[in-house]
Amino acid sequence: MKKLLALFALLGCIATAGAANPQVELDTTQGRIVLELYPDKAPKTVANFLEYVSSGYYDGTVFHRVIDGFMVQGGGFDAQMNQKTTRAPIENEARNGLKNVAGSIAMARTQAPHSASSQFFINLVNNESLDYPSFDGWGYAVFGKVTQGLDVVQKIGKLPVRNVGFHQNVPAEHVIVKRARVLETH
Repeated sequence: MKKLLALFALLGCIATAGAANPQVELDTTQGRIVLELYPDKAPKTVANFLEYVSSGYYDGTVFHRVIDGFMVQGGGFDAQMNQKTTRAPIENEARNGLKNVAGSIAMARTQAPHSASSQFFINLVNNESLDYPSFDGWGYAVFGKVTQGLDVVQKIGKLPVRNVGFHQNVPAEHVIVKRARVLETH
């Protein structure tokens, strides 16, 4: 909780100082992806994501769900498809004006609107049906976009997939996040 409060304080300082939005690098086995995050639009979601990044949680996780023409999802499983333990779910911030357009990153969740924790997805196409208010009245909270490596994301989206146990659309070749880190912004 102290770390989360510290992140909120840091985000507040960034916002008031007029500094650049936080950026996160995902170094994957398919290449490098850089994300720009929007703490002014989704403060709780960005703080949550940054806490997972800073703690090393995403290191060694895989993109476990890949649907060409839709999205690529990661942030919850290791290469053996073991689900990682998460912190408590966060509030759904989908009502922030951001859209699930190609290249945007959003929080994955169950059917419960406030169930997002660590899993995220990157939209391969414009997915208006996921915007607030979606079919369930909530939508999926966008909190940033890909600024570098969209070609890597698209390449992941084209990989052959298979079923692993109860999991569908798992890439046949593991796409591992070797390291996730916050980049210095100026």
